[in-house]
Amino acid sequence: MGPAYRIATDRLILRCFEPRDAEALKSAVDASLDHLARWLPWAREEPQPLDAKIELLRQFRGKFDLSKDFVFGIFDREERALLGGAGMHARVGADAREIGYWIASAHEHRGFATEAAAALTRVGFEVEKLARMEIHCDPANVRSAAIPQRLGYTHDATLRARLPRPGGTMGERMIWSMLGGEFASSGASRFPCEAFDAIGRRILERHDSVRPRRSAFR
Repeated sequence: MGPAYRIATDRLILRCFEPRDAEALKSAVDASLDHLARWLPWAREEPQPLDAKIELLRQFRGKFDLSKDFVFGIFDREERALLGGAGMHARVGADAREIGYWIASAHEHRGFATEAAAALTRVGFEVEKLARMEIHCDPANVRSAAIPQRLGYTHDATLRARLPRPGGTMGERMIWSMLGGEFASSGASRFPCEAFDAIGRRILERHDSVRPRRSAFR
């Protein structure tokens, strides 16, 4: 069925990055460095020149097309603004993906990361037919840690000295997971979104018949 190249929710479009998104990505990241660098090791290497962003997005697209890794841009419904990024990363074992997400500082506190994570959870289990999905975060990032709990993930462990922090120290890594057999009873399974393959064929229906309270995803 997959992979899903485009995912639509009520407020967002998640789609495979293209090199043409480089300027929007650079602008969003550069304007959010104080926020992002606190939690994301890659952001501590920023800012980078535009040409580096173009090459990065070429690599993202290449890995996406080869089903090696899946990085999405998070856009508003009209695709006029890049709100952040998300991924389903193939680095946690066979038949599993790790969801990652970040939101530009201008668009924080509106539930976009939760909405993106819910949509990717549905895609992972219903399109990719995965056995397990995970979300990792720094427990000090309270807002990020609340997202997997809200969606029905289980806190498996908090590991010591696993996440690089600013200043060269190592912080804790909190690991949340959801198994395939747990998905149907989770809030994420009822999240209204639809997904499309590389040529625009619908591969995931919205589930409009069972809509969660919007507040559950904020």
